[in-house]
Amino acid sequence: MLELIDVTRMVGAETHIDRVSLRLERGSLNVLLGPTLAGKTSLMRLMAGLDRPTSGRILADGVDVTGVPVRRRNVAMVYQQFINYPAFTVYENIASPLRVAGRSQAEIDAAVSRAAKLMKLEPYLQRTPLNLSGGQQQRTALARALVKGADLVLLDEPLANLDYKLREELREELPRIFAETGAVFVYATTEPTEALLLGGNTATMSQGRITQFGPTANVYRRPADLVTARTFSDPPLNVASAVKGAEGLASSLGFSVPLPPVARMLPDGPCQIGLRPHHLSLTNRPGSVAMQGTAVIAEVTGSETFVHAEVAGQRLVALLPGIQRVEPGEAVTLHFDPAALLVFDASGRAVGEPARLAA
Repeated sequence: MLELIDVTRMVGAETHIDRVSLRLERGSLNVLLGPTLAGKTSLMRLMAGLDRPTSGRILADGVDVTGVPVRRRNVAMVYQQFINYPAFTVYENIASPLRVAGRSQAEIDAAVSRAAKLMKLEPYLQRTPLNLSGGQQQRTALARALVKGADLVLLDEPLANLDYKLREELREELPRIFAETGAVFVYATTEPTEALLLGGNTATMSQGRITQFGPTANVYRRPADLVTARTFSDPPLNVASAVKGAEGLASSLGFSVPLPPVARMLPDGPCQIGLRPHHLSLTNRPGSVAMQGTAVIAEVTGSETFVHAEVAGQRLVALLPGIQRVEPGEAVTLHFDPAALLVFDASGRAVGEPARLAA
């Protein structure tokens, strides 16, 4: 188990990590999700022992390792920018931590063979890194981390340089591998979709702080605040102001809805609402709420269409299935299920749990 207790990291006058507390269990997959410069890499460096916190404590299986350097910890780390030994073959790169650990040749052969098969490196074992593609080099670094048998494995956007098909395969395989090893795995990403695909637990990060931590699906469906909801939405969350009254919510987007159960504890007055783009539709369904707007642009990606529309002077994004032919300037009616509304108080804190919210 890895535990961080009120960990802060200052660099000069700048706060890179701000009072982070986390408890990560063995055999667990833990995703750090946040935009660039949210503090993900800084936090992983503290976990690894590459940097020392300015304040707070770090415990590994109950032992205080706050000041213990990385070379005295059983840690493996893979960065987006892969690092391999240029003079070693792929086989020797993968085998290197096992040789340092004094494993037998038979153990090394078996471990390298398993890792190479998983990472689809079997045809390249006798090549050196300079004779590999960028994706192959990244897979070599991943394989080396997996065979090390580390207590803590830190993966900093490790799939970013891989092709789409291999990324999908590894996203499917990695959670199973993580569970089998018994190690603590920490996986950093900027992509909400990747966090959802990996599952496990997710810690959303913003400006060096953990805004929420828990099972990935729970954090996604029930964000604790507006910052978390924005972090865990791609395309960006549609946010609007609203006013809560005795009978319902009146939005600046021009619609009113009966008071959702989640909003009943709100005091009357200003609040904020959020709608994820995929909850907006051009189809009118029973019980849906309609918003009148004007299309600005439609971006077709193949299987999906992003429709940008202006509603009551505010830009919204709808993520629609298939190819939607919407012309700029065309009048559009966007529909949504009011149960999909995320409701926050005026300060951006969530006010409760929606009775029903589709993923």
